Amino acid sequence: MNKTIITRCEDKGLRMTGQRRVIAQVLEDSDDHPDVEQLYARAVAQDAGISIATVYRTVKLFDEAGILDKLEFGDGRARYEDAERDHHDHLIDMNSGEVIEFVDPDIEALQERIAAKLGYELRGHRLELYGVPKRK
Repeated sequence: MNKTIITRCEDKGLRMTGQRRVIAQVLEDSDDHPDVEQLYARAVAQDAGISIATVYRTVKLFDEAGILDKLEFGDGRARYEDAERDHHDHLIDMNSGEVIEFVDPDIEALQERIAAKLGYELRGHRLELYGVPKRK
């Protein structure tokens, strides 16, 4: 089982204040890709003393420590997700901004074949697709 964000922060020697623990738990509980403003709204609902500056500093710290992945989908908002989530790719709805996670074995195999053809062993990748819903 994967360790929690809080446990991984402690393992890396990060000082975990009460407010950082709240932010870490909010991130742990997120099924989406929240930006700082969304994280702030969720965290302040649990601890009214948390400032937006604290959220910014905390996500920066977690990102630099490799706890979070910072995602930028071209809409001017940095979003975050747990760096230890299972691998997945993203489809971004350009109208709504919704981010849809998916895994496709054919795409995964194709990427491996391309890397091998070019003489590389694939160690990781990030795939982002951008689209708009088809009209029905």
